[in-house]
Amino acid sequence: MKLLRTIMAVAASAAVISGCAARGEAVTVPAEKVVNLYTDRHYDSDDAIYAAFTEETGIKVNIVKGKSDELIERLKTEGEDTEADLFITADVGRLYRAQEAGLLQATESKVLEANIPDNLREHEGYWFGLTKRARVIVYARDRVDESELSTYEDLTDPKWKGRLLVRGADSVYNQTLVASLIELDGAEKAKEWAEGIVANLARDPKGGDRDQAKAIAAGEGDIAIMNTYYLGLMLTSTDPEEVKVAEGLGVFFPDQEGNGTHINISGGGVVKGANNADNAVKLLEFLSGEKAQSSYAQTNFEFPVLEGAKSSEFLISLGEFKAQELSLSSLGAANAEAVRILTEAGWK
Repeated sequence: MKLLRTIMAVAASAAVISGCAARGEAVTVPAEKVVNLYTDRHYDSDDAIYAAFTEETGIKVNIVKGKSDELIERLKTEGEDTEADLFITADVGRLYRAQEAGLLQATESKVLEANIPDNLREHEGYWFGLTKRARVIVYARDRVDESELSTYEDLTDPKWKGRLLVRGADSVYNQTLVASLIELDGAEKAKEWAEGIVANLARDPKGGDRDQAKAIAAGEGDIAIMNTYYLGLMLTSTDPEEVKVAEGLGVFFPDQEGNGTHINISGGGVVKGANNADNAVKLLEFLSGEKAQSSYAQTNFEFPVLEGAKSSEFLISLGEFKAQELSLSSLGAANAEAVRILTEAGWK
């Protein structure tokens, strides 16, 4: 148990101090410079960022990787005995669940407040957005004219019947998209939208965002709802088939004349009771800084949260776009209602 290990460590240190004191030697017991990270991010580029953090600060990053919901359950099970200091995951819906479960602690940092816009962090400091993902419409260049595309609501138009592809209702990305519609237009209209999407599906939802892109290439549908960064990863893939699929797709940012395109985040929060909370904050601050933010953009094709961070050629090629300005905290709070709406709409 964490308490037992702590007691043993203190006892061992005391023994060393006692022995040295008996010999009249000066004693300094250095604190261990470490931060224990639980993360669902599985990118080699992230490991390089953590290595750069260690080189700059001397703080070692011990990484435990896993699926988001599994890590949340692990934190619940471990409770106060957890070794975790920092939790990083994709989507505000999961960050909100971790916060509501009492797994995170409020954090104050002038650096994080300066680097991360208000709407991309929890107002009491329970979690902070580290990257942005835009959920857009991707289309077959040879079968869809961009002039046919406009808003999320337009995807329910009968002209798209049998042509639309999207992943399942269990996708937290879709849940948070619906949560944004709840915040903008109310639950009833959000439900009507979900029902309209179901009516226009080319097939039952399945797979991830890359699978929707591949289904377009296979002719199963003409348009899909996807996160932009998946296309960047496909275009730079070592698999020539993935590259070919991505090259045949166009990207459209919905609602540019209205509320803007829906964005979500990958983000993190300090674990409640963390033994190395200060180091966890230092890592969060590093991840919100120029070096890490530019790496996120250039290697994983996620939009930086830090204004002015160097972007990638892929992101620049997508052009400027208007994003929703909703507080992501409110979207996390609306997650349960979004799940209910998806279920009632028959979204599998």
